[in-house]
Amino acid sequence: MPLTGLTVLIVEDEPLIAMSLEDLLIDRGVTCLGPVGSLVSALATISESRFDMALLDVNLRGERIDPVADCLAAAGIPFIFTTGHGEDGLPHAYRDRPVIAKPYSDTAVIDALLRCRPC
Repeated sequence: MPLTGLTVLIVEDEPLIAMSLEDLLIDRGVTCLGPVGSLVSALATISESRFDMALLDVNLRGERIDPVADCLAAAGIPFIFTTGHGEDGLPHAYRDRPVIAKPYSDTAVIDALLRCRPC
């Protein structure tokens, strides 16, 4: 499987969405970190863990994901936004990054990970 062996950080504050993402990825051989549902937890996980890429909900309980995106970009770790707010909800500096629009399909998630995974 093309995703087997990847470690992905899931940053998502909606428990059902987070569990669904985790199940989807584990079924495809991905190791998941998280899910984490707050900026503080996400930043702590980034500083304490090694992973290949991240899935980032744009809005965590009213807090914008910008500091997490900044940290990942500075570390050179690929990330994909997940959002129901469209392009207007994305951090301005990262509008060129991949986005999966909510509600999304399993296929959309897997395709995005395959396109963005590190070589």
